[in-house]
Amino acid sequence: MNIERLLQRFLRYVQIDTTAGIESAAYPSSPGQLELGRLIVGEMSEMRLADVEQDAHGLVWGTVPATGGATKRKAPVVAFNSHLDTSPETTGKNVRPQVIRGYAGGDIPLPGDPSKIIRVAENLELKELIGATLITTDGTTLLGGDDKAGLAVIMEMAAYLIEHPEIEHGPIRLLFTCDEEIGHGVDHVDFKKLGANVCYTLDGAGHGEIDTETFSADLATVTVSGKNIHPSIAKGRMINAIRAAGEFVARLPRDGMSPETTDGRDGFLHPYHVEGGVAEVIMKVLLRDFVTAKLTQQAELLRTLAKQVEAMFPGVSIAVDIRPQYRNMAEGLSVEPRAVPFAQEAFRRLGLPAKLTIVRGGTDGSQLTAHGLPTPNLSTGQHNPHSPLEWACLDEMTQAAKVLVELVQVWGGESS
Repeated sequence: MNIERLLQRFLRYVQIDTTAGIESAAYPSSPGQLELGRLIVGEMSEMRLADVEQDAHGLVWGTVPATGGATKRKAPVVAFNSHLDTSPETTGKNVRPQVIRGYAGGDIPLPGDPSKIIRVAENLELKELIGATLITTDGTTLLGGDDKAGLAVIMEMAAYLIEHPEIEHGPIRLLFTCDEEIGHGVDHVDFKKLGANVCYTLDGAGHGEIDTETFSADLATVTVSGKNIHPSIAKGRMINAIRAAGEFVARLPRDGMSPETTDGRDGFLHPYHVEGGVAEVIMKVLLRDFVTAKLTQQAELLRTLAKQVEAMFPGVSIAVDIRPQYRNMAEGLSVEPRAVPFAQEAFRRLGLPAKLTIVRGGTDGSQLTAHGLPTPNLSTGQHNPHSPLEWACLDEMTQAAKVLVELVQVWGGESS
């Protein structure tokens, strides 16, 4: 594996601003995603991959052709997916990555903002990475390891396989999607064109993890409507939507049903965006649970709270609109029972431990699986996503690329 090439590829990718735009009507929602896609298309073409394309929706496609006996056996088609966009929760503009070679241990102050420190007490995995190469931000932006670490890992796997045609594997499809962070990653995926039997997203944290379950997720848009009038003549006439919205948020359960008080398999309701004024306030609330049926209970709770608040503020009306986002991938993985065991076998061949994990979030794999393409999620060496304290580990990224090379060989021994 060409470790320095992997690093330089990652550094190129993170310096392109691909922040997803929540309010954008365009697809993709930000021009940087197209820019990064064009760069990757150029790199794929230089590798002489087949079927290289950036389609009309900005999705990037490519194929590593089958080799050796896997061609004769018509081995299953394996796809790998990562996303081009980064989270809108923290800016991805003017990312200045810092490379720490031979990490000596201890807390990591970030040079762009003295108040931002990656602390070992909050990142216990750092204790196991003494001597490793780490990449951080300067503290003023996110890094973009979510999911440019995945992009770089897949591209290094492809480059390595092209350089080593003696490695037997079946057809490998690469698909890089847009706007995953805002729930639209697979909106324009042509599954017939992809033609895969199984897929793996490279969008996981750390190393040695195979994500086999995710939250099921809905998004609630809560619209609080009031009536605005000049405050000098407001008595008996103004209906302040802001006050009603504040009461609604205050009534949301906190202990045991908020992300800051839950972990493991606990679900939550999470108000994360508010905008508006006296006449109207619009709030976004995430609904999350590993049991899909419980999302209906969460939605009913929101509607009940809306009625309670309406009764407290005569003249206020509150509308709760629920939109499905993605579903727990667990059931869909059973369609291809080899998907997870073969990933475990790839780790075993490398003498690496692997554990099956759950994700308190979702990936494009959730939606790909829901569309009938079984898609577990694999580690990529990213940590603290969506944050200026985000960092990545090159050693873990390298390990991830090696796992992919083994994984395609496991599948290459099969017949479709």
